[in-house]
Amino acid sequence: MKGPEIEYQPREVIKRFQEEKLREDLQYLAANSPFYKRMFATNGIDIAQINTLEDLQQIPFTTKSDLQRHNDDFLCIPREKIIDYITTSGTTGDPVTFACSEKDLQRLAYNEKISFICAGLEPSNVLQLMTTIDKRFMAGLAYFLGIRELGAGIIRVGNGIPELQWDTINRIHPDSIMCVPSFILKLIQYAEEHNIDYRNSSVKRIIGIGEALRDQNFELNALGHKIKDKWDVDLFATYSSTEMSTTFPECEYGCGGHHHPELIIVEIIGEDDRPVPDGQPGEVVVTTLGVEAMPLLRFRTGDIASIHTEPCRCGRHSFRISPLVGRKNCMIKLKGTTLYPPAISEVLNNTDYIENYIIYVSSTDAGTDEVTVKIGLRDASRDDSDVVKELKDRFRAKIRVAPNIEILPADTIRKLNFPAMSRKPIQFVDNRK
Repeated sequence: MKGPEIEYQPREVIKRFQEEKLREDLQYLAANSPFYKRMFATNGIDIAQINTLEDLQQIPFTTKSDLQRHNDDFLCIPREKIIDYITTSGTTGDPVTFACSEKDLQRLAYNEKISFICAGLEPSNVLQLMTTIDKRFMAGLAYFLGIRELGAGIIRVGNGIPELQWDTINRIHPDSIMCVPSFILKLIQYAEEHNIDYRNSSVKRIIGIGEALRDQNFELNALGHKIKDKWDVDLFATYSSTEMSTTFPECEYGCGGHHHPELIIVEIIGEDDRPVPDGQPGEVVVTTLGVEAMPLLRFRTGDIASIHTEPCRCGRHSFRISPLVGRKNCMIKLKGTTLYPPAISEVLNNTDYIENYIIYVSSTDAGTDEVTVKIGLRDASRDDSDVVKELKDRFRAKIRVAPNIEILPADTIRKLNFPAMSRKPIQFVDNRK
């Protein structure tokens, strides 16, 4: 199957196409968005003068903090038109709610349909979905809607539980699975421990979410190699986020995530907030196209990546976005979820039995992020295992994932919080490579 025709057009045709879409979206925002109406008035912006992609630089950025402080002001439709509510955590741990209309859900389905096509799926395929579609999570819902739109089969198993995943694979025989890539290592470990012949299973394709499988040269990274060396399947990575409501999928050549020009405009900006040359890393800034309920204009994702504009061997001329280089301002990718240290602190600070704590983030051998929280208790007589279980439940309820937790004497934590020569308490240590 072939993707949308616009992705195969020359770059100048794609640019003109996007500029027409941009003008439509600016008119929509000016008419319907309380937040952007205020922004345009405050900054003296005449949207009639914004005609090209380059003209976007006249408009201020939108940040996660804006979404947190003015969440309701981003809504462009009456509440009775909202069909689905989605939540994503923000920089301070305060949740940001995204509303979706019926049109937005159709757009999500279309986005994932063409992304699955990019990864080689057809109506004859069967995909096992190893991510949740509940808990106000956009991604799982989008994947489900996209597979339905494509006409392929889907098995909604949800995340975790290797035993259930393998039982389902052996019963229904999917040819594709979709999950956080690091979970594949757990699937392989379980299969080896229980004599499951995973190398000869029905699974021939793995689509990864939330974690990169390749480096900046588009070679498999440590995690990709660990999977491929054990299990000779086709590996595809995707890049997306709730805010962009769009996916950048790899094709069979694995040379970056393909851009869907009809759904999103992308800028890559440097430390001076100006565009960087193609191929150079910078912060990913996005403008959504065709979103009805909560469109975003020049939203700073905090992700650092580069774009590659040479035509891909698959025939698409739309640019490709590289695997993420890193994270701006200590952004963490934990088990496929994007979060920030204050989101972790928010949970700890609102737990009354915690005396003190320190958060460590490090890189695993597989190239993913690992977070360990060391805590001291106000009441040392509490059962450590009960505390760990309860805290993990709190983390999952607030930020959807749980870090590693270690219980230490409060005096030990205090010494870590106040090392020699430090002028202020230390509660976060970034040991990533």
